[in-house]
Amino acid sequence: MFSVFRKVKSRFAGYAIMALGISLVCNFSYLLLLVSNQNDGNTRINNKRNSNAVSVVVEGKLSVHCDGYGYLITESGDSIYIDHRRVNWLGLADKDILQVEASERSSFEAKHLFVRHIFKRNGEEFDYGAIYRGSKQWGILLYQFLFYFLFSFILLAIMNFKGHDNTLKQFFFRSVFCIIISIAAYFISPVPLMHSGEVIPVYQSRQLVEFVAILKSSFMLAVVILYSRIYTLIYREQQISLENEKLRSENLTTKYNMLASQINPHFLFNSLSSLSMLVRERDEERALNYIDQLSYTFRYLSQNGANLNFVTLREEIQFAHAYCYLFKIRYADKIAFDFNIEEEYLDYKLPPISLQPLIGNTVKHNTISSRRLFTVRIFTEDGYLVVANEKRPMLEPNPGTGIGLSNLNTRYQLLLNREIEIINNETEFVVRLPLEKTNK
Repeated sequence: MFSVFRKVKSRFAGYAIMALGISLVCNFSYLLLLVSNQNDGNTRINNKRNSNAVSVVVEGKLSVHCDGYGYLITESGDSIYIDHRRVNWLGLADKDILQVEASERSSFEAKHLFVRHIFKRNGEEFDYGAIYRGSKQWGILLYQFLFYFLFSFILLAIMNFKGHDNTLKQFFFRSVFCIIISIAAYFISPVPLMHSGEVIPVYQSRQLVEFVAILKSSFMLAVVILYSRIYTLIYREQQISLENEKLRSENLTTKYNMLASQINPHFLFNSLSSLSMLVRERDEERALNYIDQLSYTFRYLSQNGANLNFVTLREEIQFAHAYCYLFKIRYADKIAFDFNIEEEYLDYKLPPISLQPLIGNTVKHNTISSRRLFTVRIFTEDGYLVVANEKRPMLEPNPGTGIGLSNLNTRYQLLLNREIEIINNETEFVVRLPLEKTNK
């Protein structure tokens, strides 16, 4: 239960972070305008942009246009322009009596007066500090930010309901559902009024087609849908990767266990029979050595039977010496193992227990008699460990199952992404095992 709670908590935290980013982007332009207005207001209060400009102090009544800008009408009938940003930012209202500083500004060879600074409003000293300290603009920004944050969060939750592993059909229907919700939510999207500083929903505005609100809603919807689809694809890819890794691990474990199981009781009985023979012959030194090699062989097999890591060629050759010694005692020196391992390859790596099935097969599928010594050659060549023996067919051939070589080849494919090489001709049977260089 706690794990499920943690997953849900983590998922909603991800939605919240994404919704936060979407909301910031949606309201970025308004934030820039807000900062620009404040900086512009502070600059106009503290500095005169053009010291050479002619300034006059006048008084008049403000007339605010429906689009937000205004004109200050003086007693002489002159009109002084006030841009919409200043009207909105300073909270000016229609019919306000203002005493202002005005300057001329040239435009297409004509000169116009515009307001630079306000001294009094309706007979009272105009306090710029109070305007900035008590501005509604940051409240408007917060209102819009929270709206688009909650809206984005809801859409993300809908698109990714019950996790990210959604089918294409589910993704399509959820996208359509989110589009319908976005259209409905558009009509309650906040629209700030420049002339009054208020925020109203779209359905209360003078026009139902608010391009800024449409742009924000469309952007938010597109980002949510694309994010959900991309995240779903990434999630599926990760899940497939995890499943493949799990199957690979399980397959490796199974292969190793199967390989280890090849050391069956028959081999143990033969080994004990050989030991019994040495005891009967009172060959104490060889008996003790045989026990040591037998013990080392089974210890190596048990330790590496489920080992998914590599071993060095040095370790594998040490095991092969012990394992081959058991056969030499069993067949009374009718078999010989010729090791020729180059020093430079001893630290190369390979899957553990790679030599056991190859050495076992040489004994299992060939005739070993006192007439002629049977020799198995184990050597390194061009980055390969090679096991080769002459072919001496048995009178009653052992068909075998082929599991040993098949398992060995599969392990090399999984661990090294390479395959073993088998050369089987009329006179010789050769298996070449690729070696992996150790990274130091």
